[in-house]
Amino acid sequence: MVVLAASIVSKSGKVLVSRQFVDMTRMRIEGLLAAFPKLIGTGKQHTFVETENVRYVYQPIEMLYLLLVTTKQSNIVEDLDTLSRLSKLVPEYALSLDEEGICKTAFELIFAFDEIISLGHKENVTVAQVKQYCEMESHEEKLHKLVLQSKINETKDVMKRKASEIDKSKIEKNRGDKGGFMSLQSMGSGRIESKFSDMSISSSEGGFGGGSGFGMTTDVDSFSIKSKGRQPSSATAPPKGLGMKLGKNRRENQFLESLKAEGEDIVEEVQPRVGQSRSAATLPPTDPITLTVEERINVTLKRDGGLSNFDVQGQLSLQILNQEDGLIQVQIETGGNPGVVFKSHPNMNKELFANENILGLKDPNRPFPAGTGDPAGVGLLKWRMQSADESIVPLTINCWPSVSGNETFVSMEYEASSMFDLRNVVISIPLPALREAPSVGDINGEWRYDSRNSVLEWSILLIDNSNRSGQMEFSVPPADTSAFFPINVRFSATSTYSDLKVVNVLPLKGGPSPKFAQRTQLITENYQIV
Repeated sequence: MVVLAASIVSKSGKVLVSRQFVDMTRMRIEGLLAAFPKLIGTGKQHTFVETENVRYVYQPIEMLYLLLVTTKQSNIVEDLDTLSRLSKLVPEYALSLDEEGICKTAFELIFAFDEIISLGHKENVTVAQVKQYCEMESHEEKLHKLVLQSKINETKDVMKRKASEIDKSKIEKNRGDKGGFMSLQSMGSGRIESKFSDMSISSSEGGFGGGSGFGMTTDVDSFSIKSKGRQPSSATAPPKGLGMKLGKNRRENQFLESLKAEGEDIVEEVQPRVGQSRSAATLPPTDPITLTVEERINVTLKRDGGLSNFDVQGQLSLQILNQEDGLIQVQIETGGNPGVVFKSHPNMNKELFANENILGLKDPNRPFPAGTGDPAGVGLLKWRMQSADESIVPLTINCWPSVSGNETFVSMEYEASSMFDLRNVVISIPLPALREAPSVGDINGEWRYDSRNSVLEWSILLIDNSNRSGQMEFSVPPADTSAFFPINVRFSATSTYSDLKVVNVLPLKGGPSPKFAQRTQLITENYQIV
């Protein structure tokens, strides 16, 4: 038996896979294969065709032919046995028994043919042995993969180091900018004095924590500070060796536009122009004493109604600029909520707090630490509130998905409690993988589709007495109703559950009460509907 070639040919005559086993020219093999479709007669049941020089032994496989081209002196019984073994291998490796499936696994089929036929002669192997031989590992291939993986890991390490260096340089630059601002402020003739007892968040400015600004009565840019012994132009002169850069190049702009098209939030660094007011959150505290009341809420609601978890944790923090203002006591006032449990710092005078609602150190001669090293300040008081009462939840979300025909219609509704005015509300609804953005109908607010994470974001700038409830409707292709959960919610508020307020700051060394600022907010840490 001498097999010249083994091939898989479509019934239209197209050669999909061909393996040559003897030394023949390519034109000769192509001529033999091209002549095969013309030799097959219709209505005949033979599995071989002979010509003057060669014999074609074939077997139909659906719309294909598995073909062996042998010499006429070859034993036809062995040829049929070889053909039978090859026919058992094709379904094992081919993805599907059509042209596309055969072409995708052409190399695997050729390797399998080589294990059954060697130099034109049949090898005594089984199908299981052929699969085992083809799946055996190569030491050289394994070594190549290890080297390639090591190069990838090394590149990742270099990228991490570069990213760390860039972050460090940015932090040092920010520290330098803050330090320069403080030094100019201390050397200047003017001093920032803000008089307010509570914080008001503006929806048009970036601010503390959740991204809202502080309502200051004094504008930072309403006065100019000049340093002694320096020219005013030296503060704004660019560093030597660097040219002026007016904007990003074209390639960077194209890259940013492509990221925005995929749903990424791009925050560009914008240099403030002359005369433009800066955000209060990006500046260091300018008041001698700043007291921050912050509550973080964790809520888990059930999609069919009911409350799984409700937890509020709050903290009162103190930040002092100058060491000479550290000898103070803080007088507070709570809202009398019986569900709120307060716990003062171990260094606080607990009797003074329990009897007079005054926070002071056990040692009255010891001042509070000063400085702006920790942005959060020094914690004076913590509290916690837990409840199973669903009526105190600030925001509830109802989601009603229903499948109709070739679409899934989803009706969303929110209901807000009258206890709080919620700002910058973002409701994130997960969606199944979509080719296009969902079709959004009626909506109270704005919407954005994050195609990369397949999330629909419903945003409402402010929820107050004018819009305590609202709705949104959208449709997507047919999907399971559980694909729209869990729903995540983010918002902030200027009032808290504890309703804690700073009444006064009492100096221990006598004199008038120092000026102070209070910042108050409620933010979400984990708010879900599951």
